[in-house]
Amino acid sequence: MSQEDNLRPGPAAGTGRTAVALDEVDRRILDELVRDGRMSIRTLAERVHVSRTNAYARVERLLRDGVLTGFGARIAPEAAGLGTSAYVALTIEQNTWREVSAELAQVRYVEHVALLSGEHDVLALVRAPDNATLRDVVLDRVQGIAGVLATRTWLVFDEFDGERGPWT
Repeated sequence: MSQEDNLRPGPAAGTGRTAVALDEVDRRILDELVRDGRMSIRTLAERVHVSRTNAYARVERLLRDGVLTGFGARIAPEAAGLGTSAYVALTIEQNTWREVSAELAQVRYVEHVALLSGEHDVLALVRAPDNATLRDVVLDRVQGIAGVLATRTWLVFDEFDGERGPWT
């Protein structure tokens, strides 16, 4: 089996392998759309130096292949009233990931959840209005989920996005 065979969509998707091969133009398109998902196809084509038809076809393919999963707004948490952010690591009972993740998805202020390997099983990013709300989210809502054995919380003092995304 060649390395090219590992790049096709299929069962390998989601296992840490790239499901679709991206060329330089695809990566530039992704980089531009991450910066401004509202730009027109015309502007996108000009910025990546391809025809409008090519840009449109590539965006459609990236959507169809599941590389692009949607377009959305980036929100500044503090400006939106969420002044406290924390990463919460969870230790869960074995084989309870599906149930725990379904419950975590319903907890207000939980922005992102990841299943991990290593010392902790799950990592959740929580953004709350204040420390009291964060305390309630962690101690009442998260620790109250069946299957959650323990939590560990790290407050976020400052954060930033990298200057270069993985697409360039």
